Amino acid sequence: MCEQGKVRSLYLRLCAVCVFRSVLKLPLFRSFLAYAAEEGGMDKKLLAYSSFVSKIYMGGGNLADCVRRAVFENENVYVTSLAKGHQCDAQIAASLERELATLAEFAALTPADFAKDMACDLPVAGFHSEKIDLSAEYAARVRQIGKYGYGMFAAYGMFRLSDGANPVLEPIRTPDKISLDSFIGYAEERGRVLANTEAFLEGRSAANVLLYGDAGTGKSSTVKAVANHFFDRGLRLIELRKDQLSLLPYVMGQIGENPLKFIIFIDDLSFHRSDDCFSMLKAALEGSAAAKAPNAVIYATSNRRHIVRETFSERDGSEVHRNDSMQEALSLSERFGMTILFARPNQKLYLEIVREMAAKKGVTLPTAELETRAEAFALGRGTRSARCAEQFIESLL
Repeated sequence: MCEQGKVRSLYLRLCAVCVFRSVLKLPLFRSFLAYAAEEGGMDKKLLAYSSFVSKIYMGGGNLADCVRRAVFENENVYVTSLAKGHQCDAQIAASLERELATLAEFAALTPADFAKDMACDLPVAGFHSEKIDLSAEYAARVRQIGKYGYGMFAAYGMFRLSDGANPVLEPIRTPDKISLDSFIGYAEERGRVLANTEAFLEGRSAANVLLYGDAGTGKSSTVKAVANHFFDRGLRLIELRKDQLSLLPYVMGQIGENPLKFIIFIDDLSFHRSDDCFSMLKAALEGSAAAKAPNAVIYATSNRRHIVRETFSERDGSEVHRNDSMQEALSLSERFGMTILFARPNQKLYLEIVREMAAKKGVTLPTAELETRAEAFALGRGTRSARCAEQFIESLL
């Protein structure tokens, strides 16, 4: 192939892509196809080229890195078949190899290639590129698909259900990046969550977990930090609101054959006995085949030990088997294999949290003054908690 026809040849081969067809819908590839198909004058070619380069800049400035992400995150028939343990058709595998070679050549294009293609003497916008063995890199990722995942699960660590009549799983594009080393106190409680999650990832017996206790003690942050910590080992988090629990079977169906592991996270959980979602969560916790996926555990947080709210009128109700119904409601929390109490910190722990947060944030008040003001701040809020300590330090800043 002569250098003059390099861009045109790649354009034609990309048009013939089948396995990675959906990558052509990405802005980077759409811009390249628009450039290669442009038959207008030099001004239109330069406009199309500049649009293409702007997409590279948005992806970090390196064309090869942009292509890697597009390929690794692509959900195609080859990778989904292998993820389910199926043997892929030989023709599909052969097409995949040809297309990876084409995409690798595309990743190695340079500004000079485009300048030659346009026969342009003007300086053109530059970008980085490199020669890569995309076939070998893709094979390595596929061999560890339980660690890397595919599709949107390769790119993001946290997900939720969209709102609307037909909700779908969607990534949380600006997730909480909290890490385990940002916490102060509650090491034992956090360690139990970590150990259970590690057992889950290693295929050992793991429990559904209820983290309960006072507000502001770090229950939700713990779950998110654990998910961030184990992202590189194939753990993902799906956050559900209580009113979405009726969609648990849908969520489990979406992830049941995925090679990754998932935490189904339900924050601030509490029920009234009349809630329709009560029975759906109960079925999932008891391992009902319709409501539970083998690669998922449920982590929930609550400010209440008994997460089903009960009134005195319900205790004195007229139901014949009232005691049975009451015990069923009160024992929902017992269906979690592990319950972990995050108690309100005592004065000693609260002040320890304040001192360590102050040191991290560069607050230089004398210790005695810092502690006196921290206690006054907590008194004004009516509680001591990690959240209260954080708010106090922020108020000083």
